[in-house]
Amino acid sequence: MLKDIGVEWVILGHSERRHIFCESDELIAEKVKHALENGLKVIACVGETLDEREAGKTEEVVFRQTQAIKDQISNWDNVVIAYEPVWAIGTGKTATPQQAQDVHQALRCWFDGKVGAEVANCIRIQYGGSVTEKNCKELASQPDIDGFLVGGASLKPEFV
Repeated sequence: MLKDIGVEWVILGHSERRHIFCESDELIAEKVKHALENGLKVIACVGETLDEREAGKTEEVVFRQTQAIKDQISNWDNVVIAYEPVWAIGTGKTATPQQAQDVHQALRCWFDGKVGAEVANCIRIQYGGSVTEKNCKELASQPDIDGFLVGGASLKPEFV
């Protein structure tokens, strides 16, 4: 039905689906596989809660979520990863540019080791945690942040 109305991209694994609807890493990975098999492109969201960040488990969480997807697919050409720290969504809190860069760099290194250098160099990793017109330039200046998954701020004229 999505393709029938011209949709080309889907967002899967968004924090609301993971936490409100209790979608598991495995279910999200199956959805990613299904979407790709049916000609859709995927923005796959990964990210940790505040408790997980404070416990020092950020990388463990995002690697686990990404591994579940890797277990289902082999071609990453039509996949974008969106790192969205759950603690920074709709809260007005944002990861510092360095915090975001650290996670993006860790994900890129994970891809290098687990999937291959070609994918690590080509995959787009976006940031999606309370991006605003005030913080986007500094976030965009980080070497491993390839763009943004923007929520409510995208509706504000200042963001343009």
